[in-house]
Amino acid sequence: QVHLVESGGGLVQAGGSLRLSCVASGSLFRDNVMGWYRQAPGKQRELVADITSGGTTNYVDFVKGRFTISRGNAGNTVYLQMNSLKPEDTAAYYCNVRQSVMNAWGKGTLVTVSS
Repeated sequence: QVHLVESGGGLVQAGGSLRLSCVASGSLFRDNVMGWYRQAPGKQRELVADITSGGTTNYVDFVKGRFTISRGNAGNTVYLQMNSLKPEDTAAYYCNVRQSVMNAWGKGTLVTVSS
């Protein structure tokens, strides 16, 4: 079982930056994919970016060039650097890890971008 804890959300003005962090504890396999999803009010949860344990990254189009996902050296931490934030980026951001048949989620951290 894997436990995920996110941090770093908050209120920021449009054009500003935030850095989200997620720490995983428990039975983390060597091969896994860690990622960030977000869910705005009234909308479905959607992928933002993910990164394999080997460092391969994947971004959705609406964050390319603005957000950067990375992992810590120990492999159990994932970060999301968010720059040039827009009001439409306002959402709860969730950390996720996928390994083998397991799919774990954090409780989320709220990001609010004011115009």
